[in-house]
Amino acid sequence: MADRITDETLKYVGILAKLELAEDEKAQAKRDMERMLDYIDQLKELDTGQTEPLSHAFATENVFREDVVVHTDGHEDALWNAPEKKGRCFTVPKTIV
Repeated sequence: MADRITDETLKYVGILAKLELAEDEKAQAKRDMERMLDYIDQLKELDTGQTEPLSHAFATENVFREDVVVHTDGHEDALWNAPEKKGRCFTVPKTIV
């Protein structure tokens, strides 16, 4: 084990995680954290120089349609079913008395 978890480190992590551990739980957490650090050390030994960085676990592609410029403002369609309208605008009831 290259990295050792000190009692101060365990206490600090407990504060960050807002955990209160009993003494036996502290000992178990310390062992677990040291095992995690050992595993990370094993991963550091892997040669990843030829590996491409992964941005997403699945291949992604744009599923959106292309933007198409249409020369219409759509006012007639928007106002078609309006209960009341004035010119090219909706008419709404007054809400502030």
